[in-house]
Amino acid sequence: MLRFLSKMHSGGRLVASSHIRKALHFNIGDQLLLRVEDGELRAIPRMEVIRRAQQLIAQYIPVSVSLVDELIADRRAEAAREDSEFHISRGGPLFG
Repeated sequence: MLRFLSKMHSGGRLVASSHIRKALHFNIGDQLLLRVEDGELRAIPRMEVIRRAQQLIAQYIPVSVSLVDELIADRRAEAAREDSEFHISRGGPLFG
């Protein structure tokens, strides 16, 4: 476990030493989720938060299911319904 003393600077800035940044693979410009848990400040890289969320959701989706393919099929079906409703409301297709 790495431990380093830091202090709060003006504007609420908190400095993480290079040792901590390297250990956590933090880079300049990285987005971090900051949360308070049990009176402690925790910093989690945005990509790690996304990875954890994907892992959590994946356990409920069978391997044989492609959410992308399902989304595309749903969107195409919805577009076809919208097109059909438009033609009905206009009395037929726009051209022809």
